[in-house]
Amino acid sequence: MRPITHGDVVAVARRLLDLPVAGHKAAVAAFLDRAEAADRFRKRHGRAHPFWGNGSLMAVALSGAPPRGEPHLSDPVYLQAIATVIEGILDRRKRATLTRS
Repeated sequence: MRPITHGDVVAVARRLLDLPVAGHKAAVAAFLDRAEAADRFRKRHGRAHPFWGNGSLMAVALSGAPPRGEPHLSDPVYLQAIATVIEGILDRRKRATLTRS
């Protein structure tokens, strides 16, 4: 997967707002899986994945219907969505580190 930016986190969090809260963690894991697969595709074929883009998390989050606009940071549901994205990224990194050790 390509390096994760603030824009990636925001794009995924905005996409989560269209999903039931109970499915947010699973959705984040799926976005991460798709970004990793798209990046492998990009490296192997020298072009973006036809559905999931260039291997960035934002490209995966923006594939399909456009997400709603960005809410204010005072919106507790949006803040929780951002936290869920960050937690998912951290969990993925921890598992990757444990697997390499």
